[in-house]
Amino acid sequence: MKNKYLYITLLAILGITPEMMAQNKIQYAPRLVVSITVDQLRTDYLEAFSPLYGNDGFKRLLQQGMVFSGASYPFSPIDRASATASVATGVSPYYHSIVGEKWLNRETLRPVLCTGGDMSPKELSTSTIGDELKVSTQGKAKVVSISPFDDAAILSAGHAADGVYWIDNKEGIWRTSTYYQPQIPGWLLTFNTLHSPATEPTATTWEPVIELSGKFNYYQHTENTEKPFKYKFSGSDRYAQLKTSGIVNACVTELAQLCVVQETMGFDRVTDLLSVNYYAGTFNQLPVSECQIELQDTYVRLDREIARLISNIEKKIGAEHVLFVLTSTGYSNTESADYEKYKIPTGTFNINRTANLLNMYFGAIWGQGRYVETCFEGQMYLNHKLLESKRISLTDACQRAQEFLAQLSGVRNVYSGLQLLTNINEQTLKIRNGYNPSRCGDILIEVSPGWKLYNEDNQETRLSRASFIQFPIIFYGAGVKAELINDHVTIDRIAPTIAKSIRIRAPNACSAEPLF
Repeated sequence: MKNKYLYITLLAILGITPEMMAQNKIQYAPRLVVSITVDQLRTDYLEAFSPLYGNDGFKRLLQQGMVFSGASYPFSPIDRASATASVATGVSPYYHSIVGEKWLNRETLRPVLCTGGDMSPKELSTSTIGDELKVSTQGKAKVVSISPFDDAAILSAGHAADGVYWIDNKEGIWRTSTYYQPQIPGWLLTFNTLHSPATEPTATTWEPVIELSGKFNYYQHTENTEKPFKYKFSGSDRYAQLKTSGIVNACVTELAQLCVVQETMGFDRVTDLLSVNYYAGTFNQLPVSECQIELQDTYVRLDREIARLISNIEKKIGAEHVLFVLTSTGYSNTESADYEKYKIPTGTFNINRTANLLNMYFGAIWGQGRYVETCFEGQMYLNHKLLESKRISLTDACQRAQEFLAQLSGVRNVYSGLQLLTNINEQTLKIRNGYNPSRCGDILIEVSPGWKLYNEDNQETRLSRASFIQFPIIFYGAGVKAELINDHVTIDRIAPTIAKSIRIRAPNACSAEPLF
């Protein structure tokens, strides 16, 4: 008792209060970080379908988490691959080099997948948060990534991960890459036998999970006359379709929970990282107008899976030891729109024919030749060897191309690679951040909103839209205080925030400030 009074007396003499002692208590880094990226998650749908949610998924994150409501990507254009890589690295494609799910090889002029031919992260030019965690812990930390899609799984994981898993389109089982592991681990072989999409009966049929989600119509402006859907997946593309359905997220949660146990993640003081990718896009890439009920059900099921993942992990490891981070890939599959019917300005911009016109224009100035070698999406690749042989500077060719193309109908802006590298301003910054000189064309054409970009080579048609898609960044758990922050923030600040929370360096190209 005397010692107790002496202790209190000493604290009083030193001016130290119990509150100060509590504040000075050692705060250990989270034992596990769960980074959740939801493909095509949108705030408007998230809010519209909220009457259908339970209390432990989105509602818990929004009420108990630190919510940055106005998030965006600092580059354009965005797709799943470029978005996933940017979240993991804390930089834009200008630095990490993943400009999209595929691009043209400048030497062969053939498409290259972002994961290469060997399903690896070798095309990723910078480190990820998982890579830096491995370096900081001398390889002791466990880094695992799970996604329905191979590109999202690999790019989330980075170069040094322990396990990277995705669903195979042909066989419907969980795959990995020999880049990470020489063979599939035994526990995953067992899981594939019992619970993969190929063997799980619940993964063959999709219908509304609750009756209300088949009738609820708060978001759409028309009367709900659609009948509740029911899909039975069959045929050679059944697993590809499954991966764009609402039931694929349950497959992801099952494997994520198993990985935490099998890889003993979060059970010691060395922080581990689990990256999880869910899907919230439309079914089979259909326009929203053609699958409204399916989209509702996808969000209802996603809410349940997020609740299940959080509850299960917190129960195993402890809520105070886990940091959850959730965000979106920040884009949405373009909806179809019959603008002509409503007399809205529209048209089709044929980039192949435009390239032929540009060749004719250059031919009239410098003599016959194939000055534009090929086109890819909205980009044109000039023939550097031909220009050199004719002693024509690339700068001159690009400037003349810009002047010519800017006069054509359906063209909003024309950028050259040289311009994006040397003349950075507020108007061109997002385009420049999405550009990489070794993987993009010499000329970039921005088609006017409402117009369609058509490529004859691959028969692809894309509707141009400049609409802002709102989505959140949410931090939850590990002592993070509940707060709603409406300031505009960009996703390149997620990686440094996680790095600060677990006391490691941010990825090696990341210069963004932490969010808190």
